[in-house]
Amino acid sequence: MSRYIIRRFLSLIPTIFVIITLSFFLIRFAPGGPFSSEKNVPEQVIQNLMKKYHMDEPLFKQYLSYMGDILHGDLGPSFRYRDSTVNELIGQSLPNSMLLGTIALVLATVAGIAVGIISALKQNHWQDYTFMSIAVVGISVPLFVVGPILQLVFAMRLHVLPLSGWITGREGIKALIMPAITLSFPYFAYIARLSRASLLEILRSDYVRTARAKGLAERTVITRHVLKGGLLPVVSYLGPAFSGIITGSIVIEQVFAIPGVGRIFVQSALNRDYTLIMGEVIVYSLILVLMNFVVDIVYGFLDPRIAYN
Repeated sequence: MSRYIIRRFLSLIPTIFVIITLSFFLIRFAPGGPFSSEKNVPEQVIQNLMKKYHMDEPLFKQYLSYMGDILHGDLGPSFRYRDSTVNELIGQSLPNSMLLGTIALVLATVAGIAVGIISALKQNHWQDYTFMSIAVVGISVPLFVVGPILQLVFAMRLHVLPLSGWITGREGIKALIMPAITLSFPYFAYIARLSRASLLEILRSDYVRTARAKGLAERTVITRHVLKGGLLPVVSYLGPAFSGIITGSIVIEQVFAIPGVGRIFVQSALNRDYTLIMGEVIVYSLILVLMNFVVDIVYGFLDPRIAYN
């Protein structure tokens, strides 16, 4: 198992290298630049800015210099937020997005698995139809619709939750409730449907019939035989889901005025802030590959055959 873990971890290095390399050159091959939108700026000033940020050097030399900075943990200066570095901007906003995304994913996972189990055990009953209908709504309705509806009901009509803001405000932890529920809704729907389908397949398997034929209690059959195999697809889904729930919080951060990383990511794309875009891409990529690595390890423990293949 240890060899499997080491092999999987070492495979992350070329993946990150390829992502950084492709992103670096694709961004610079796109039309325009970080200073192309400046108005009424003399050409000499533009040239000085290009020289200051070493953008007048050959592209490959810029790439080697940037990779050297990355190896030292330096994501470079921001071309637009000139009083801050990329490390500072991401360091200030990423924890907010991570906190919101983690809480939303925990809510989605717990509620989705619980609903999936109930729907599988009560197949074709009213519980199954009700929960799966809610799941369809969660998949179909976009977040920019769910968020304002919750704001209308709980903030403007019932006055039980704050309309927007963050936990650093006077409302404290209450400000997290609506954004977390909104962000978790589509992931809850996917996990519920995924776990239901997987559990139904396991419930029809031969070894579950054998366990029941031996006279084992239904609770024992479900906990020892059904859940362990039935939740493997859910475990596989959680890796990309965690990365997606962080990157997907951009809409939620706009709707609920949350000072997260999504807001500066959108602004950096509009401003063509090369270093800030690259910093965001690197952070998101690290989150994705690390979560996939964790999922692979957990999957290996749940199904030892994976570690030997």
